[in-house]
Amino acid sequence: MDLGLTGKAAVVTGASKGIGLAVARALAQEGARVVAAARGTTPELEALAAERMVLPVALDLLAPDGPARLVERAVAELGRIDVLVNNLGRSVPRGGFLGITDDDWREMLEVNLMTAVRACRAAIPRMLEAGGGAIVNVSSVNAFLPAPALPDYSAAKAALKSLSKSLSEEFGAHGIRVNTVSPGPTSTPLWLDPETGLAARMAAARGTSADAVLDGMRGMLTLGRYSEPEEVAAVVVLLASDRAGSVTGSDWVIDSGRVKVM
Repeated sequence: MDLGLTGKAAVVTGASKGIGLAVARALAQEGARVVAAARGTTPELEALAAERMVLPVALDLLAPDGPARLVERAVAELGRIDVLVNNLGRSVPRGGFLGITDDDWREMLEVNLMTAVRACRAAIPRMLEAGGGAIVNVSSVNAFLPAPALPDYSAAKAALKSLSKSLSEEFGAHGIRVNTVSPGPTSTPLWLDPETGLAARMAAARGTSADAVLDGMRGMLTLGRYSEPEEVAAVVVLLASDRAGSVTGSDWVIDSGRVKVM
């Protein structure tokens, strides 16, 4: 199926690994020209750039002017922005609500919400000039399935979903579609990194092993396996394409059956 993305100009944040890298690759495979942003590059991203029309851009998106500088760089390189994928995110397991400081809350809101707010604020005027565009924000099942160990992360992702809905309402008549995807446990460094991954940190807090944490979560998944980043990327790319031209303000869950309710 031709998704009609050939020649489109796309920006992906948090693109050095995991879901962001998979999204950058999938967009490039569909013929899009991609600016892939992260704090730093990785061998995987560099290899992708050598194969496809992908430009790695290293900058700090947590800096207040970081997203705007990214959009300016993308427009300078590509001439326009047709697609924006706000994938940058981070979660930190907590020992409980009472131990979460104001600085912890600010960190989670900055990385999971405000980076997307600033990127949208910079990109939407460019999309308005071009007559339309597509924004896909990467949320999480924790936005509506809050975990006691992740209250600040869950709240930030819920806010991102609400923002996406608001933007879809305000700018839909101008040809800009805004949707979210909500991945569940996914085979990415966010979960699997032996030092900084969620499984390792949750294991340390519980006095168990990362494998035990991973196995316990796997048992909650209807499919019995973690989602792959490429599976999330496939949905993101569909939502970014004209094939989903009447889809806006929606949230697509990709969770291997983690969420059990309708």
